Amino acid sequence: MTDAASRLSFDADPGLAGGLDVPGLQALAQSMSVDRDGAAAARRGPFRPEVWLNARQRHASRLAAHYFRAFDVIAVTAVTLLCAWASSPGPLLHADVSQLAPFALGGLTVLALMRSLGRYRFARGQKTSLHLASVAGIVAAGAVVAMAAGWALQGAAAQWSAWLIWSGLVLISLYALHMGWSDTVGRWRASGALTPNIVLVGATRRAESLIREALKRRDLNVLGIFDDRLARSPRAIEGVPVLGTADDLLTHKMTPYVDRVVLAIDPKAEARVRELNARLRTLPNEVTLLVEPNGEAETRSALDRLAAAPLADVSGPVDHDRRAFNKRLQDLVMGLIALVLLAPVMALIALAIRLDSPGPIFFRQRRHGFNHEEIVVWKFRSMKQEAADATASRQVTHDDDRVTRVGRFIRKTSLDELPQLLNVITGEMSLVGPRPHAIGMKTGHVESARLVAEYAHRHRIKPGMTGWAAVNGSRGPLHTAQDVRTRVRLDIEYVERQSLWLDLWIMAVTVPVLLGDRASVR
Repeated sequence: MTDAASRLSFDADPGLAGGLDVPGLQALAQSMSVDRDGAAAARRGPFRPEVWLNARQRHASRLAAHYFRAFDVIAVTAVTLLCAWASSPGPLLHADVSQLAPFALGGLTVLALMRSLGRYRFARGQKTSLHLASVAGIVAAGAVVAMAAGWALQGAAAQWSAWLIWSGLVLISLYALHMGWSDTVGRWRASGALTPNIVLVGATRRAESLIREALKRRDLNVLGIFDDRLARSPRAIEGVPVLGTADDLLTHKMTPYVDRVVLAIDPKAEARVRELNARLRTLPNEVTLLVEPNGEAETRSALDRLAAAPLADVSGPVDHDRRAFNKRLQDLVMGLIALVLLAPVMALIALAIRLDSPGPIFFRQRRHGFNHEEIVVWKFRSMKQEAADATASRQVTHDDDRVTRVGRFIRKTSLDELPQLLNVITGEMSLVGPRPHAIGMKTGHVESARLVAEYAHRHRIKPGMTGWAAVNGSRGPLHTAQDVRTRVRLDIEYVERQSLWLDLWIMAVTVPVLLGDRASVR
């Protein structure tokens, strides 16, 4: 029941409201609440997911293809070594090449075909039975290669039964794994973890055409529309709400959940396209211009591109997804090792903080992570409890009276950052990346994010415990606009150059650089 309807009801019978008992009033309030919730649901639009997953969480799901392949490599390698060992009269190290080569060639064939034929993409609508049939065909091809190699190398002494047993064990292992992969991907699709989220800029007929086709396919979520011409814009297009202007999008709470911003405006309006691009480049989200499709076929093709990559492709040259997978693997392995090795040091620091000043051992602060996601970053408390500054509205200065005695030491040596290893292991941060800044952090009296147009580009990768800027002199507080520009320039340079070897080099020089720098305030 709307407010207007409730007023009409009360007006019709003035004694109604006063005559209701407590249960009656509760029932009336509940009915009004249900109606308001229904109106809110309509306002949310037809694509709003039931479970909200931010861009980092969905990206982590898409990287699963690399984990799937890693488990397949381990399984095939283990079966191959086991069968080779069982068929050899002595230790594997002393086995003849002619006995090992058939198993090795067969295993390599299976793994190469699994990768090159795209058996890790698990496309939408793909039937598990057909997927398993293709796996069986690949294992059969590997068995043929193993037998051909064995016959060529061993002749009459060929071990046909050993190769048949090998192929059977490989098939059973891959069947078990891929049935699990298919079930996992199916659950992810049901939860929306693999469905890209987009917003449209421009309440136009292009937007209407795209939304209508997306409603039929349901492989793409259009969360909302933004248009500067609100006076001429409808409240919704095909149920998708118009949420404000392009400027509203820059600060909207929805942006961490958006994978892509699509400009649904006329490409011939070049001045407007350039102007919108210039304004939207302050977002970490990718911006795409939708060229007007010519008919349904081109509309479907445009949606195919927007909803592409059901899972990250493990074949071809190194791309952003494979790079992200390698970086995540690096973070997990090295982060866990570092956490174990540094646990005694962290325990001593925690004890020193407890003895030095009253208050909690840890300090938690909300900061910006990947794609503007808000994350809670852990640090050892280095300031007096009553002077804690969660928003970094006042940055630390030399001889700051808020810093404790122990805090001064752990800040100078950056030991206060060690608890962020927990953020690394959970996937919110990386060992190497742009340092996460506090939300609303100010430089002087101005919010730092407003001083550089490309500030948000540093959020196109997960923040790190150390980074390119940190080892190149940009550490600690940012007291001037030039400090912010230098930090952002170095961070964007890292985002564009990131690689395993660059990360290893940054980690190797971090400690010497930090300990050798006595001038920076940290």
